Amino acid sequence: MELYKLKDNIYYSEYEEERDRPSIGYIHGDNISVAIDAGHSKKHLEEFYDALKRNNLPLPALTIITHWHWDHSFAMHSINGLSIANKRTNQYLKEFISKRNEINDDKFLHLDPSITKEYENQELIVVPCDIVFEKELNLDIGSIKLKLFEATSPHTNDSTLIYLEKEKVLFFGDAMSGVFPTWIRDPKLRDEFYNTINSLDVEYCLGGHWKPFKKEELLKELYID
Repeated sequence: MELYKLKDNIYYSEYEEERDRPSIGYIHGDNISVAIDAGHSKKHLEEFYDALKRNNLPLPALTIITHWHWDHSFAMHSINGLSIANKRTNQYLKEFISKRNEINDDKFLHLDPSITKEYENQELIVVPCDIVFEKELNLDIGSIKLKLFEATSPHTNDSTLIYLEKEKVLFFGDAMSGVFPTWIRDPKLRDEFYNTINSLDVEYCLGGHWKPFKKEELLKELYID
């Protein structure tokens, strides 16, 4: 796994299509460091941590979850430090946990070839978040301030965006996508997400399954079906 530098103290890992491993973001503060999303599995997360170590970067003390979907959250049981998510994301994780049994686990593991491939030789472990917020949460990690806020999205109704105002960077998870598995975007939800992004003073927008967008590129991409 490669780690790429976007700006001073802001990094992201590469996205892998075969196992649907999303990019994981990383922000190195003076006091603590933060990861954006936990990853698809323990092995995915371990490869990310190895990339941090190769670049002489400390492991994150906090991991922010952008939404509950498995490829972004199911490695939470192995993270360094604590996890943070909005209340709705945590509720979805708890619902998934409450419905687990041998039959449901088998259905999930065969829901998509990427999931089957990721968990070929791994145990499925799902845990809720450590810290839960509602609507908005501001973090000062030393030299860098993060604003976490819930946002309307055509992908899922539990999206958290992470905004670094001074650095003009936004992490948006999968919020620009349509709904799995058709990937169709609801026009009204897409328009609301467009308005949210358009209202922010950002230069770069980082999602889970794409290379970084300039703000104008992301706004155009939203209307390409």
